[in-house]
Amino acid sequence: MSAANPPRARSGNRRDEAARLAVLHAADDLLAEHGFAALTIEAIAREAGVAKQTIYRWWPSKVEILLDTLIDDSSKCLAVPQSPTAAGIRGYLRAFARFLAENPAGKVFLALLAQAQHDAATAASFQERYLGPRRAAERELLALAAEAGEIAPRLGVDAVLDALLGPIVYGALTGAAVSGEGVDALVEELLRP
Repeated sequence: MSAANPPRARSGNRRDEAARLAVLHAADDLLAEHGFAALTIEAIAREAGVAKQTIYRWWPSKVEILLDTLIDDSSKCLAVPQSPTAAGIRGYLRAFARFLAENPAGKVFLALLAQAQHDAATAASFQERYLGPRRAAERELLALAAEAGEIAPRLGVDAVLDALLGPIVYGALTGAAVSGEGVDALVEELLRP
């Protein structure tokens, strides 16, 4: 193969990644503008400038597109900390509260959470692809912090996670975001050594 004719797969991959990102951004934008119910594959394709067939080749539904959007955005701006410190846990919880209240991907999280309440397929996919892996990472973070003596959960790890994350999610659902001070109070009450 000559230098004038580079391998086709290489240029195709670049186009594929650009199309994938265009679809994810379009879904995110349309969800924020019009809500979950009005979000359609046709609208996403039109906004992204791709054919519907392209979308259906990569995703079976708008839920799966939104999950990919959420996973990508969360990995960039809401990673579970690797260092098991009380300050790291507090910072993560504050970031989670801001993520739900201010970030467009937070709207994706809340829309998927709402849809999961009355659609078993959405609930299963959301749990398998996002909630389950994130919960495992959060559980490990708390367990390591407890082993290091950074925190002393008064409840079991799962109950503490529920008690820490529950008010943040509920606040976002009701439009009453939990403040940084509120997060600090939760951490102090539930994790203080």
